[in-house]
Amino acid sequence: MSETLRAMVAAFVVMAGVSAQSTSTRPSFIEFEVASIKPTPPGTEGRWIRMQSTHEFAAKNHALKTLVAAAYNLNPRAISGGPAWIDSDRFDIVAKAPSEIRPNLDEQMSMLRKLLSDRFQLMFHREQKELRVYALTIAKGGPKLKESTVSPDALPEGPPPLIFVVSPQFVRLPGRDATMAELASVMQRAALDYPVLDKTGLTARYDFDLEFAPDETVFGGALGGGADDSSKPGLLAAISQQLGLRLEATRGLVEALVIDHVERPSQN
Repeated sequence: MSETLRAMVAAFVVMAGVSAQSTSTRPSFIEFEVASIKPTPPGTEGRWIRMQSTHEFAAKNHALKTLVAAAYNLNPRAISGGPAWIDSDRFDIVAKAPSEIRPNLDEQMSMLRKLLSDRFQLMFHREQKELRVYALTIAKGGPKLKESTVSPDALPEGPPPLIFVVSPQFVRLPGRDATMAELASVMQRAALDYPVLDKTGLTARYDFDLEFAPDETVFGGALGGGADDSSKPGLLAAISQQLGLRLEATRGLVEALVIDHVERPSQN
């Protein structure tokens, strides 16, 4: 075997080993390595949860109830029980993930659930409750969605999360390789005041761009009425016109979370 061929074979073996190692040694992301929880300073505006970097997770200006809602993929109205401070007290969290590999959204929320259990001593049970909800269904004329052609192998960390992008004129929700369950989830967690149930029956993954003008009925009224000169429709009209879907206000059974015990967070 020539020296050149030996080098090529050796390089292939090393590359194959690295590839296999990266697949087999992906961390389990059971819990954050370290986390700081502090009261939010008075007068703080804005609220978010996101990865600040590959390994730094942060939540800003969140009540315990909204942290629980994010961690367990619920609308806050589907959470009951607990003392009054779970709605009124606000917290800032900075936590370090246990790897230089960036955790995906499910892994981030898994570690947040462990943090809530350990630091807030959160205990709860679940109940089926009938609540006011939005049903996400297919609009008259059918869906206007493009099926995603992205291979799962091209997304080792999973599909990109659905995140609302706010500009002065309108709000944009870019969806890439997204399911209807994920669309319903982000609507109920961030945009709408009530749980959203996926009743579309659509099971594929889709690419889409949703653009709408905010008003007092979305994001808890935090964005006000939006820009007066916006040419974009409101959320409900945009869902119908751009995606061929419908959000219908109704009542439905929701798996609610009832808090049995919780404490203010332990020391950092």
